[in-house]
Amino acid sequence: MIDAKKIDEVEAWLIKENIDDIEVMVPDVAGTSRGKAMPRHRFIEGMKTNNLRMPESIFGITVNGGFVFNDVMQETEVDIILIPDLDTVCVAPWQREPCASVVCSAIYEDGSPVLFSPRQALQQVLDLYTAQGWKPVVAPEFEFYLIDKQDDMTRPPQPPKGKSGIRDTGTQPYSIDGVDEFDDFFEEVYDFCEKQRINIDTLIHEAGPSQFEFNVNHGDPMEVADQSFFFKRMLHQTALRHNMFATFMARPYPDTFGSAMHVHQSVVDIKTGVNIFSTEDGDDTPIFMSHIAGLQKYIPCLMPMVAPYVNSYMRLSAQLSSPTNLHWARENRSVGLRVPQGGPESRRIENRIAGSDTNPYLAIAASLAAGYLGMMEKLEAPDEYKGSAYETTNKVLPPHFYEGVTLMENCEELKQVFSPIFLETLSQIKHKEFASYTNYLSPWETKYLLLQV
Repeated sequence: MIDAKKIDEVEAWLIKENIDDIEVMVPDVAGTSRGKAMPRHRFIEGMKTNNLRMPESIFGITVNGGFVFNDVMQETEVDIILIPDLDTVCVAPWQREPCASVVCSAIYEDGSPVLFSPRQALQQVLDLYTAQGWKPVVAPEFEFYLIDKQDDMTRPPQPPKGKSGIRDTGTQPYSIDGVDEFDDFFEEVYDFCEKQRINIDTLIHEAGPSQFEFNVNHGDPMEVADQSFFFKRMLHQTALRHNMFATFMARPYPDTFGSAMHVHQSVVDIKTGVNIFSTEDGDDTPIFMSHIAGLQKYIPCLMPMVAPYVNSYMRLSAQLSSPTNLHWARENRSVGLRVPQGGPESRRIENRIAGSDTNPYLAIAASLAAGYLGMMEKLEAPDEYKGSAYETTNKVLPPHFYEGVTLMENCEELKQVFSPIFLETLSQIKHKEFASYTNYLSPWETKYLLLQV
């Protein structure tokens, strides 16, 4: 049960803010918000009686709206109980009437956790760190595109017109003027981030047409994942208010840059707060090298969590500034694993493999899980890579979506950090999505095969 005092505090805040409607949400495997909206009194009563319920099948939904079932998640679709994390309660500022949102964990009637919940998958990894006396710290970076609003989603996207009336051609990376083209939109984004308590850092124009990047400040992985979940939804909704779409698709344009979710991660000792990746003198610790080695060994098996769709692999192209390798190096963006500059307290590794199309809970969980396994196995990383790695690959990343799913299915070590039923459900979802993909006629087929074969 949720602490009664905390419920009273939230109820008082909702009344003070004149909020009558509450969105009660969980992230599904794709990172989409699933749940229900309800009046304030129903929300408060539901928390007090553990009676906020949804069918467990919400965690078996494919990105195209299908369902998967297995020995645990059956077609009878039993109810699960949503447990709101009241620290995540915030306003939904784009709504016309005062409205609040809250992210939930999920349990069964007997109090056991719903193991195929993405939020629970991340929690399992964090519990393993806690058992060792460690606390991970993460900071994600999200790249995304603004595109024209359109009613036919089979049409190719195109950049929206900025305030100058000109469409961005993608020739001005890091341009301040490129950001200013959409200053009304970004001013509202900053305002909404403040209202939703999303701790964002810098904003830059990236290399693609109307492509931008926001950084979420470093912090506790679950809090950062919750903020990232809110951020992606907020950005979609804010873009709609400005007659645009925002897309986190890994590569929406076939001839230009993809969008990544880079994950910066470090680990501190819970008792001392000291970063265990660096000595006092600033040297790398052996456990830091093991963490890197774990990323190198296990990221290929975790690709369904960091590159979840066929399109995700289109981003991983050496010709478009996206690493296709798992080399590591300092201050080198051509490698998959980059060690940024900084003192001992900020020693970290940046995982540059994940795409922006990922579920942030799963991308963070996967990255931390790989590092954890490396530390527990005391793996040794190879020497730092020297020079540009864009044209060089160490041939460890799977070249295709389906191979990534197969690697995950055959990796027994992953069952040390994730529930087997979570891995099975994720695998089923990916198989079903791929089957749907292969039954869809692509524009390439109609262009080159329809009349020429």
